[in-house]
This record gives sequence, C-alpha cells and structure tokens, in this order.
Amino acid sequence: MQGVFLLRTFVFVCVLLLSEVTAKNSEDIRCKCICPPYREIEGQIYKQNVSLKDCNCLHVVEPMPVDGKDVEAYCLRCECKYEERSSGTIKVTIIIYLSILGLLLLYMVYLTLLEPILKRRLFGHSQLIQSDDDVGDQQPFANAHNVLSRSHSRPNMLNKVEHAQQRWRRQVQEQRKSVFDRHVVLS
Repeated sequence: MQGVFLLRTFVFVCVLLLSEVTAKNSEDIRCKCICPPYREIEGQIYKQNVSLKDCNCLHVVEPMPVDGKDVEAYCLRCECKYEERSSGTIKVTIIIYLSILGLLLLYMVYLTLLEPILKRRLFGHSQLIQSDDDVGDQQPFANAHNVLSRSHSRPNMLNKVEHAQQRWRRQVQEQRKSVFDRHVVLS
C-alpha cells in the first residue's frame, strides 16, 4: 500500500516537472556581454534576457557607463554572445539520474536488510550455520543452491535464477581469494 502511494507521488511529480518543460523560461535565453576596462571604468559582465537580434552592447549594457561619443568606442570593445539552454532537458536528465539513484538505494536496502531475513525464513536457521572448517571460506548462503535443488515446491525459473546468483557469488568469492590471499590478478 505504501509502495503504491510512493509510486503515485513519484509519477505526479514527474508529470508536474515535465509539464513545465514545454514552456520556454525567460532564463533559458540571454545575451551576455563582456566589457573590458575602458579608461577609468572597470571591466564588467552584463546579462540581459533579450532576443538574438537585440544581442548587442546598446541593448544589453544598462546603465551605460560612458556618455556621448565614447559609447561607440566602449561598445566596440565589448564582446556579446547569445546563449540558449534547454532547462527541460536538464530537468529530465536530473529526474532520470535521481530515479536511478533511488532504485539503487532501494536495491541496497533490499540486499542488506531484507534478503538475509527472507533467506533465513526460507531455508531455516539450522541450514545456514556453517561448520568450523568453512568459516571465512564461503558466503553465509553458499549452501542455498543445495536446498533449492531439493525443493520441488518452487518454480523452475526461480531455481535457475538462484543457481546463477549462487554461482556468481562463488566466482566473486574465488576472485577475492585470488586477489587478497594469493595476490594473483586475473589476466
């Protein structure tokens, strides 16, 4: 029930943000003029939200720091550039990034908290205890494949997935032994 609420809230926020994407913000377009020092006037950067045709010193530099005939000389030294960005694309990229980050966080919580609890409930506490010779050599659930292969109540596909997961865990454990114990790096 809580998961459905979170999913609906997430979808609502995504729709709300994406509806704003279609409208062009005034911050998405601007003209930026960089004016170097001129006589006693310090160099400055001016920004205005103007159209491409109005992107010049006369429309962007306000207030004009010089008077009369010096305006043309001052404006010739200024470099004006028209800049346009897509805030919609930026928002969508951030939403996707945060969604992936959230999914990875949920998966981490599942792996650290829920998976051991579910394994204990499924296989029973007595089957998870390792013998003294195996301590440190294998993962705590390394015997899960044997229990699964004897289980006829579980669907065949789930057994295949569990088998692949256990095989992957054994490979990772072997690689750890090779690198840290034997100091051998795979070629």
